[in-house]
Formats: sequence, structure tokens, C-alpha cells
Amino acid sequence: MKAMILAAGRGERMMPLTKTTPKPLIKVRGLTLIEHSISSLKKAKISDIIVNVAYLGWQIKAFIGNGKRLCVKVTYSDELSGALDTAGGIIKALPLLGKEPFVVINSDVLCDYDLSKLTLPVDSLAHLILVDNPEHNETGDFSLTNDHQVSINQSNDLTFSGIGIYHPDFFKPYVSTPGQLALYPLLKDAIANNKLSAEHYDGHWQDIGTPERLDQANTR
Repeated sequence: MKAMILAAGRGERMMPLTKTTPKPLIKVRGLTLIEHSISSLKKAKISDIIVNVAYLGWQIKAFIGNGKRLCVKVTYSDELSGALDTAGGIIKALPLLGKEPFVVINSDVLCDYDLSKLTLPVDSLAHLILVDNPEHNETGDFSLTNDHQVSINQSNDLTFSGIGIYHPDFFKPYVSTPGQLALYPLLKDAIANNKLSAEHYDGHWQDIGTPERLDQANTR
């Protein structure tokens, strides 16, 4: 199985730390965020990794290289004209990701979920890991019924963790969409078509999106 680490964002909420350093290279407990992501994939025996880069991407490429130092293989998807947002970035990388389901993780989350257990259920084109709503997203993203059925309603009590597994066919209807493309509208379409599933994870998860949350992660 292949995986993609999303690392192309500007990290604007992390300013001024990201003025000269891309967010994936910010350190938490002695390791860069992207190293934490790679470590989680290695534990799941996923070593073929695609990383998308845009803002200060040359620093990420210089630090990680081809991945050999970290005992993985890293290929880059360059978004040189500007980050394409989550779905847009994945679509651009599809030729590198192949024809089988692949894992996608945000480079700015810390989570101890065992990625080797991440599988795509029958009839689903995407499967998400959801977590309890954190303080910074109290209204949530989704609700979950019957263990895996995803919905969006007024009582959304779960937040998308930034971790999921996708079949390439999930993105096929959108490959001709130019420029930036967010993931959330695609997920809503998949819910309407009964092609999205999810599971609730109650283990450790942190979104390192602001300097304050970075401090919390480093003092945890």
C-alpha cells in the first residue's frame, strides 16, 4: 500500500513560526512533524510515500530527500504554482499513487492510531478516522451511526482526524476540476451516494495548527 502525506500548506495559523520554516518541519518532542507522520506509516509497514510540497517545499525536500535516511521511499508531488488544497493536491498526485486504495494523512496531526488497521470497507470509496471534537472545533464535522455510517447534522459530535484511506475512483469525477479543490465537498457528495464510511478513534490525537497547540504538544 502507498500513502500520501499532505505537506503543501502555508501554515498561516502557525505564523510567525512558519514565516521561514514550513510547518511539516516544525519540531514536536525532538522530531519534525513530517518525521512523526513517516514514523506512523513505517510502523504500519507502509514505506512507499508521496509528499506534496508547495510553500518552502525545497526545505522539506532537502530535509527528507528520497527517504532513504528514514528507511522509506519518498516521491514528491510539486505544486509549484501554489498549493491546490487537499483534494486538488491528491488529484495531482494520483498518477504516483497507483490504482489501489491509499492512505492519506495530514502532516500536522499527531495520532497513535495503528495505520496497519486502516482498511477500505466493501462498497466504500473512502474511509475516515474520526475523533472527539477538540476545543478548537466544538461544532464538529460529522456524526456516526451504526458504527460506520457517516452523516452531517446539527449535532455533529466527531471531527475528521486528517487520516483516511481512499480508492482512486473516489476522485475520478473531479479530475478535470482546475486549480484548488477542498476535500469537504467531495466527502459530502460521497455521503449522499453512500460511498463514505468512518470509524471513531478515542486514542491520542492532536492537531498542531497553532503555536499554542504546538506548546501543548511539546509539554504533554
